[in-house]
Amino acid sequence: MKRNNNVDAYGRELWALYKGTTDEEIVERDDRYVASGGYGKTYLAAFKDWPPTDKKAMHYAKGRVLDIGCGAGRHALYLQKKGHSVMAIDNSPLAVKITKLRGVRNAKVLPIEKINIFKKNYFDTILMMGNNFGLFANARKAKRLLKILNTITLKDAVIIAQTNDPYKTKDKDHLAYHAFNRKRGRMSGQVRIRIRYGKLIGPWFDYLMVSREEMKRILKGTGWKVKKFLSTQEAQYVAILKKA
Repeated sequence: MKRNNNVDAYGRELWALYKGTTDEEIVERDDRYVASGGYGKTYLAAFKDWPPTDKKAMHYAKGRVLDIGCGAGRHALYLQKKGHSVMAIDNSPLAVKITKLRGVRNAKVLPIEKINIFKKNYFDTILMMGNNFGLFANARKAKRLLKILNTITLKDAVIIAQTNDPYKTKDKDHLAYHAFNRKRGRMSGQVRIRIRYGKLIGPWFDYLMVSREEMKRILKGTGWKVKKFLSTQEAQYVAILKKA
């Protein structure tokens, strides 16, 4: 049977979380590694329950905000309540539906690859929380999209981007995957994954995790540079980027 590559397994998972029927997420990597965990509290969490670094990151948001990969809309909703004009986008129709149901006024189904539809010199803040620097997929695509983000933002705009440093691990499976990636000409943290929910299997997609130094190299020539890193003792960190 031919598989439907447009199955919104991620959206169905979010819908179940929204309805309170599950908190399980299953992620499959292309080396047959499978990870699962309860992320419901994260996707739907109120601000008071966010990690300290996530809370701190919101202080850098200003003006008009484009929330890329909004998921269930927790960041968009918080910033909207703070008085910001927010446009939330996601490639999952059900994620966008949930975002609207939760009260975000402006949300649309749009993948990151289509951000050039927005007018130039418009946004003050680009939000890529929830590890959504990963949506750039690979270094070459990241550079191209970062240049587009430069054109649709004002001169004093910021990007608030969260990611994981892939090298902060001792897990043998992850280290072996890094080597597997390098052997096939990919960055160590360029993972290929898909989301599974029940019998639903979403399409494969690339997701990019980078170290701080790798991020700096990717930013060269894009019109952006690092203003500050908001770090934790874990692999996850937030980068505050400004116009170069």
